[in-house]
Amino acid sequence: MLKKRIIPCLDIKDGRTVKGINFEGLRDAGDPVQLATIYAKQGADELVFLDISATNEKRKTLAALVKDIAKHVNIPFTVGGGISSVEDVAPLLMAGADKVTINSSAVKRPELIDELVKAYGSQCIVVAIDARQVDGTWIVHTHGGKQPTEKELFSWAQEVEQRGAGEIMFTSMDHDGTKNGFANEALAKLSDTVTIPIIASGGAGTMDHFVDVFTKGKSDAALAASIFHFKEIGVPELKKFLYNKGFAIR
Repeated sequence: MLKKRIIPCLDIKDGRTVKGINFEGLRDAGDPVQLATIYAKQGADELVFLDISATNEKRKTLAALVKDIAKHVNIPFTVGGGISSVEDVAPLLMAGADKVTINSSAVKRPELIDELVKAYGSQCIVVAIDARQVDGTWIVHTHGGKQPTEKELFSWAQEVEQRGAGEIMFTSMDHDGTKNGFANEALAKLSDTVTIPIIASGGAGTMDHFVDVFTKGKSDAALAASIFHFKEIGVPELKKFLYNKGFAIR
């Protein structure tokens, strides 16, 4: 049985960690290097670092900040934001990132997934999908959730897998920041649709929500932000709780 992963997510804007609700109303959550260091020491399995305004501001992810974070952590580390070409990835990997995540650029030009996989390998490429329900259909959104697309979650996930991505990170925009639990029904369907690992994102509020996302949601990993940033739940306590519930935890 593959061990379940707990992944703190650092959304970065103007060099600071921020967190909002349903992708709106961002508030400051602290220094990303400091937070990354704490999570690594606490036993987080991985970290995700998203430069959330890079695409909208049409600029590249901050490689210098990646380098700084990598100096302080000894766990796998995924970076995203503003990646739109094969050339964008090498500086991030050289700065210390283990994986990269793409979202808007993959929707705009799906061949980018093939190109990145060919250049760096599937294990290095995570495709993030942000979606919300519109008239009962999960519609994919880009540009930090600001632009709806014509793509539907499950068919897009299938294409992402066929093009060679190693993982999918699905964020339910309807659940993001609400702390009411993950989108388990959609996650379970996603898990049945593709064979690559699914990272669940959006809605973590209690330790039981993690139990649900691994059982009802069939997810391989669970990502959370505000509950960790604002010390509502600690990574060590959560992992102990899940271990006691019978989950294989790293």
